[in-house]
Amino acid sequence: MSTMVKKQFAPIEEFGALPKSTYERVELGGAEVYRLTFEPGWTWGEHAGAFMGAEMCPVPHVLLTVSGRLAVKMDDGSTAEVGEGECIVIPPGHDAWTVGDDP
Repeated sequence: MSTMVKKQFAPIEEFGALPKSTYERVELGGAEVYRLTFEPGWTWGEHAGAFMGAEMCPVPHVLLTVSGRLAVKMDDGSTAEVGEGECIVIPPGHDAWTVGDDP
């Protein structure tokens, strides 16, 4: 039988930072929930890809944009941009970058 799980996004179980970005993580019923903050000028390739040694992000994501704008380009060339209040599912094999001056 499945069990419903609810909790506050605190206490943070893991905090980390890379150039121009931070992440916070909590565990929720065996799943991980992240809050990501990207500063203006952040790009996956320059600020995360260089750290990971990869040209494209190998991880899938389900995102809700709280503020700012994020552009995404898939390895097949397709693109999308999301802003405040918009959700997106991003499969592995993508690049991403902030658009504008809001985090």
